[in-house]
Amino acid sequence: MQITVLFDTHRPPPADQNYSEFLKSDADDVQFAVARGLEKLGHTVRLFGVFDDLKPLLSELESNRPELVFNLCEGFRSRSIFEIHIAALLELLGLRYTGSPPMGLMFARDKALTKRVLADQGVRVPHFHVFPRGVTAPRPSDLRFPLIVKPIAEDASVGIAEASVVKDDASLAERVAFIHSRLNQAAIVEELIAGREFYVAVLGNSPPEALPIVEMVFSKEPENSTKIATFKAKWDEKYRKRRGIKNLFPSDVPPEVISKIHAVCVACYRALHLRDYGRIDCRLAPDNEVYLLEANPNPYIAPGEDFPNAAAKAGLEYVPFLEKLIAITMSREA
Repeated sequence: MQITVLFDTHRPPPADQNYSEFLKSDADDVQFAVARGLEKLGHTVRLFGVFDDLKPLLSELESNRPELVFNLCEGFRSRSIFEIHIAALLELLGLRYTGSPPMGLMFARDKALTKRVLADQGVRVPHFHVFPRGVTAPRPSDLRFPLIVKPIAEDASVGIAEASVVKDDASLAERVAFIHSRLNQAAIVEELIAGREFYVAVLGNSPPEALPIVEMVFSKEPENSTKIATFKAKWDEKYRKRRGIKNLFPSDVPPEVISKIHAVCVACYRALHLRDYGRIDCRLAPDNEVYLLEANPNPYIAPGEDFPNAAAKAGLEYVPFLEKLIAITMSREA
């Protein structure tokens, strides 16, 4: 097939959108890894970067209409909230593309909306409260410390640090103000759920299938320390090594608990209108109750990341995983 790999950039792309040198190099950005994989499958691949102007994209898609768009866009004009609109544009152009539709992206982008939808479906979520920008009202009396403060509309743990966990009202007010001023958005404040941090990849539509569970393990941290997936804990390799942070496949979770986690995550995937592939982040409390933290449509699928690793654990190495994802996308009705 003719496939366009669409991705967002933080700087103007080459005028001719020629990325051949990157494909020949060892550049490990997800768009290049995906493009190499698709070429190995025999597809004709066109890479196209989107920065701050839709006109070149519209011209590209109308003049070189692909059979499939592999949608890796996570924003537009360096704003993640605009991720929804790129998918909506592809919908309006009648193009088939990988990943979640605008509705799924909308539900998952807003952490409070995610939790409200899932709570209505009977899924356990942490008790939470939203502090809109400019609002410094007192903490609701039923919101109990310790709490974790997050930006309401970011993913990849952007805006989350050790200081995000607060244990008194002064620290809470300070962190909420930080989110308001630095990230220019509302803050969502959640009760911190004690337990183990799990990431569950879900693949497919009819029906969706939960893949092997990945756990973020803090091997050098004291047992009673606060263990949260901060931005550094996810993306800073030196920090991860220093703190003994690894993402592993747990071997000590009973089969019946795994089945329970999988069922909850597939239910979340469906309720939020995710499609083709997605990742559900949850916590397993000491009493084996599962609490939904976040949903991630179109998660990061560079080689070595959690989703491709889970697919490999299930028997799908990287290129066969891409082939499977394309088959899933092409087989659905729209």
